[in-house]
Amino acid sequence: MQLENYASGQWVSGSGKQADLIDAITGDLIGTTSSGGLDFAHMLHYARTVGGPPLRKMTFPERGRMLKALAQYLFDRKDKYYEISYRTGATKADSWVDIEGGIGNLFANASLRRVLGNMPFYVDGDAVKTSKGGTFIGHHIMVPKEGVAVHINAFNFPIWGMLEKVAVNWMAGVPAVVKPATVTSYLTEAMVKDIIASGILPEGAIQLIVGSAEGLLDTVTSQDVVTFTGSASTGRMLKKHPRIVDESVPFNMEADSLNAIVLGPDATPGTEEFDLFIKEVGKEMTLKCGQRCTGARRIMVPANVLEDVQIAIGKRLGGTVIGDPRVDGVRMGALAGQAQRNEVKRALDELLKGSQIVYGSADSVDVRGADAAKGAFMSPILLLNADPWKNQQSHNVEAFGPVSTLMPYTDIDDAVALTKLGKGSLCASIATYDEKVAQQFVWGAASHHGRMLILNREMAKENTGHGSPLATLVHGGPGRAGGGEEMGGKRGVMHYLQRTAIQGHPSMITAITQQYQQGARMHITERHTFRMHFEELQVGDTVITDIHPVTLQDIEDFAHLSGDKFYAHMDANSLEGTIFTGRVAHGYFILSRAAGLFVDPPKGPVLLNYGLDECRFVKPVYPGMTIQVRFTVKEKVDQEKRTPEDVAKGIVKFLVDVFDETGETVAIATILTMVKKLDQN
Repeated sequence: MQLENYASGQWVSGSGKQADLIDAITGDLIGTTSSGGLDFAHMLHYARTVGGPPLRKMTFPERGRMLKALAQYLFDRKDKYYEISYRTGATKADSWVDIEGGIGNLFANASLRRVLGNMPFYVDGDAVKTSKGGTFIGHHIMVPKEGVAVHINAFNFPIWGMLEKVAVNWMAGVPAVVKPATVTSYLTEAMVKDIIASGILPEGAIQLIVGSAEGLLDTVTSQDVVTFTGSASTGRMLKKHPRIVDESVPFNMEADSLNAIVLGPDATPGTEEFDLFIKEVGKEMTLKCGQRCTGARRIMVPANVLEDVQIAIGKRLGGTVIGDPRVDGVRMGALAGQAQRNEVKRALDELLKGSQIVYGSADSVDVRGADAAKGAFMSPILLLNADPWKNQQSHNVEAFGPVSTLMPYTDIDDAVALTKLGKGSLCASIATYDEKVAQQFVWGAASHHGRMLILNREMAKENTGHGSPLATLVHGGPGRAGGGEEMGGKRGVMHYLQRTAIQGHPSMITAITQQYQQGARMHITERHTFRMHFEELQVGDTVITDIHPVTLQDIEDFAHLSGDKFYAHMDANSLEGTIFTGRVAHGYFILSRAAGLFVDPPKGPVLLNYGLDECRFVKPVYPGMTIQVRFTVKEKVDQEKRTPEDVAKGIVKFLVDVFDETGETVAIATILTMVKKLDQN
């Protein structure tokens, strides 16, 4: 079998020298692959000109629905990927992280359609008043880059590594060219073939290179984004590529990371935190054969429990059955290939210059259901570095496999300082039930870590573990870890958008953003907006309500009804030294009475009000003053039907501007309403 590349709309086999793809368990030949003959420049051009335009035209809700449909399509075919994944050396649990974790990224990013607005671009933050009279304002929009996301991925997660990246660039409206590591590219190819066959994505949204990527970066432009996951040395080389430098191409790198897991001084043997720590260390060393960028490489424990921890970890590792992941009872498979095992052993030799093996063997391993000589198997290896300040190898060399180093610390400040010797990491964890210990550790070490986990008994059942990045949180780290940032919910999408400041009259900014800006022209509607369906409402549609005179009786009645008898509302003799010149109306009365002014009561298209945003009380209201409301359509957000029987509807945000007899605003808020559509199909 020869793998195929997907380039410029066609599946093509690479020419010239072929790379062998080897089953990590059996050592058998799976097939060959090459990218010879591919025109990388044309592939990038194809992505920009064919894949980019339809993606950029789609709104965030449309892109989100596209991702959701693709996620479901791939999930329905997951069994096929599991069968292929076994050949990478992965167990079922390993593959679950890769396959269903990757598909989960699509689902998670699809849900962002509910928070990114209803436009093809994102309106970022609030308007900025840049003139005294309010006729000149500024705002920020974030529009899709007109380039391509070039993803150069690592071998350890051939599916998750792809999907966690493409999910965000597609959500942003940007196409992708994916280059997986060759050794496990057969799994990536299998999924991309299904992605193309689904027809869910626009043509050109994804292309695949299953061989060498030499020359891929030669024609990137400033509108492109390049991401890299792999060794720091390779990453630095790519980051210095002349085209990257000359074109100022955004480059996101996730590289080596000597992540630490710390046992808090309170987590002594017999505590729940101690047991959780041992369990987590065992999992980190054996899951995916330790081939995880977030793997716990350095195990830091109080010096007085060093021996206890060593014995406990040894017992934990001793129960791990290694072998063919398809055999019952096997909990750890093989490394991705012989080359990967050789690299781990090379790194181990370096680590042994400052540490000793206290569990496992570099030269032998017992396996079940397979031939240890043919597969890329390796025993978990626990090292002991008795003097981690003197023996710095543990902080400089990463063995990307089932190898971790145990080391003592004196106190939390010492533990914090030791973690920093890693010169920047993707993540760190601490097992502690002591809030002050957790506080001291996080405050001290956060500057050197991209993510931190505090492990204790109260979150143990629901926690995802030291090494599990989540789509809603950032993944990346400073320094040696690459300095990049991936995922993170909305934050991940922003990497593929260009932030642009726009300036002008509020009416112009309203027209561009499709969000009403204060001071923009209003359209006073003949019909009340509560009588209009979603499709009929336009941003800027406004109702001016009747006037309500505020009385002392209003204040008294609201105080008794609500129970809010704060002195400023009820005691005129207590106002000395305050900003108030008399008894003042409750802010919530003003808002409640405003609702009585702007609500049109009879049944109509408005199904319900379900929330309130950005509520502010900006000017005191005293008895004798009047209030009135400008009730304006601020923004519309479409919603899809959850079921065929569901009511077709959208979300309408209304600006509630409550003003007094002088025309000055006294309170302002945004209410969220659910509004029925005319078209129920």
